[in-house]
Amino acid sequence: MSLSKSRLLVIGCVWPEPNSSAAGSRMLQLLQFFLAEKYKITFVTTAARSEFAIDLEKMNIASEVIKMNHPSFDELLKEIQPNLVLFDRFMTEEQFGWRVDETCPQALKILDTEDLHFLRKTRIEAFKKNIPAEDLYFDAEITKREIASIYRCDLSLIISEVEMKLLQNEFNINPQLLHYLPFMLDAITDSEKSGMPEFQQRKDFISIGNFLHEPNWNAVLYLKEEIWPLIRQELPKAKIDIYGAYPSQKVWNLHNEKEGFIVKGRAENAETVMRNAKVCLAPIRFGAGLKGKLVKAMQCGTPTITTAIGAEGINGNLNWNGFITNNPKQFAEKAVRLYTEEKLWLNAVNQGFTIVNSRFNKEKHQQEFSKILRELIQNISLYRRENFVGKMLQHHKHRSTYFMAKFIEEKENNKKNRRL
Repeated sequence: MSLSKSRLLVIGCVWPEPNSSAAGSRMLQLLQFFLAEKYKITFVTTAARSEFAIDLEKMNIASEVIKMNHPSFDELLKEIQPNLVLFDRFMTEEQFGWRVDETCPQALKILDTEDLHFLRKTRIEAFKKNIPAEDLYFDAEITKREIASIYRCDLSLIISEVEMKLLQNEFNINPQLLHYLPFMLDAITDSEKSGMPEFQQRKDFISIGNFLHEPNWNAVLYLKEEIWPLIRQELPKAKIDIYGAYPSQKVWNLHNEKEGFIVKGRAENAETVMRNAKVCLAPIRFGAGLKGKLVKAMQCGTPTITTAIGAEGINGNLNWNGFITNNPKQFAEKAVRLYTEEKLWLNAVNQGFTIVNSRFNKEKHQQEFSKILRELIQNISLYRRENFVGKMLQHHKHRSTYFMAKFIEEKENNKKNRRL
């Protein structure tokens, strides 16, 4: 099959908002990749259209809102006849995968996990219970659901090497079903580096992150209650700007000008505010995947201080662009040092550039992804024959989901008939 004639259907969990979350940036990168590969793309989701979503029409991508448990999706599949279907997170595969199998059985199915949701969810619970996450994730329902979804797809995109190892070593998943695909970023050029604000031109600390994501809210609360007071003892005139999309009232309530803790809400341009900040603070205590805010800070020449969870999967064997610590007192001490010591700050900036250019090289990761796609397309029958567990799970999922969907459809039809 020629890629130039390929039709891609993306089933989104939400509308992509690159300026609101790392997940939105990730989806944009994938869409740009498939456009470069000459795919004709249709993006659909059950979510309501968002005012902050990227304009897909300008990218020449068709889009529409779809209904769950409704036969209209089957008609859409027949109309598009996709060669490839990309599921945005495992929940969309659960909802629509069986319909794709019935209507377009030859379509290649790819799952973009974004991050492993079972890992994120069980880490939250483990944090609250003060126990290791591995005590929870093997028995959690969400783990079984997400792993089953990985098996039912032809390929799953994994954003972190840590999560790749977890799936292969702890859950014994065939590496053939997984592909490591982190952020795909343009290299930072020397001219871009020299054009960034320097140490003396920058001011204030910054924290940024979508507040719909619980780890971000917890990190800001942790900053406010335990870390920021320690920083202010040493730097009494310091300020920190708190940015993040979708702040609730409890977030706004943390605003305190006397303490230099300034809640600003959504950033109109995340890159601009990050480039003007001197140090980024991200004391993330649970979560999964790659933390987009920290990679963005590196792109903007802004040193960061974070935790082991925050740094997970980003720097590999390279030194961090600042400091990694789980201790609040050390966190504050390192923040003061980065804020006041220009040589230390400059070394951290350069280390961030090294991490971005070597770990998230767009050209390298796109070439590898393109290659694996071509191999899958050419050998799809063989790949599927070797994934019998996936076939088995497909069969049982089909039957249970099919009957549930038909039940809901019949229920809705009865409601309409009664109204008539």
